[in-house]
Amino acid sequence: MSEIETKPRFESVDAVRDGLRDTQYLADEGIAGIVFLADRLGKPVLVEGPAGTGKTQLAKSVAEMMGARLIRLQCYEGLDESRALYEWNYKKQLLRIQAERADDSTWNEVEEDIFSDDFLLERPLLEAIRSDDQVVLLIDEVDRVEVETEALLLEILSDYQVSIPELGTVTAKQIPLVFLTSNATRELSEALKRRCLYLHVDYPDLEREREIVLTKVPDISEALADQVARIVRSLRQLELKKAPSVSETLDWARTLLLLGVTEVDSDTATSTANILLKYQSDIAKAVRELASDQSAVKAFAPGPK
Repeated sequence: MSEIETKPRFESVDAVRDGLRDTQYLADEGIAGIVFLADRLGKPVLVEGPAGTGKTQLAKSVAEMMGARLIRLQCYEGLDESRALYEWNYKKQLLRIQAERADDSTWNEVEEDIFSDDFLLERPLLEAIRSDDQVVLLIDEVDRVEVETEALLLEILSDYQVSIPELGTVTAKQIPLVFLTSNATRELSEALKRRCLYLHVDYPDLEREREIVLTKVPDISEALADQVARIVRSLRQLELKKAPSVSETLDWARTLLLLGVTEVDSDTATSTANILLKYQSDIAKAVRELASDQSAVKAFAPGPK
């Protein structure tokens, strides 16, 4: 990789964890450690894990913590270089060509003019490496793109530079902090994985999810937050098509507050199951589980058992 001068952004792993906490992102030692190393080593971070576990939010929170600009490339099937890297403003070029016809300009003069920065449309990848300011680049759901586009990402993330035939090689002025997220819908290439630091973000443990609920839903009581975290954890142990995500846990907690619930009983859990679960088969399975064992919810209630 070409040597690009950059100053460390974080003093320590603890500083990363504390900074993320200030943005209401509760990072464990593993997450904070990878962010710290990504900065010191100048490497992208490949973040994999189930949907809704905070992979995208991690990049957003790091940008907020740094006071940096977040540039996001949302990946999808069919994404190509013109949408990810750059393209020329053809309409503006055509207007300039038509305007130059009235002059005696040679084609070489016109060509040199229309292939300049004035006519370049920056897309997220080029925008990130050309930026003078601190940047966090989020390449979201990278597993959705084709192998050819993945090769383009690899080329740019290897040297933080790109060659534009009409302009030459553009080299980054500072190394952006890069996060690639994946839901593992397809296997990524070994070359891309080798280039990145790897982080797996799974569903939080009981204590951390309870703390997340208390942080993100400030009006909730500790007892209700504990009950919510325990019930969600029990539902994730069922064979579901899609387990409740952390964001759905928070939606459910806010729903319970709006309904004036202070303690979840079996009827409340079953009547609001559609907030947590998004497939009818999963809802039916959860309702049957709760209805067949009334003590399952009661056991999670606050107070002496």
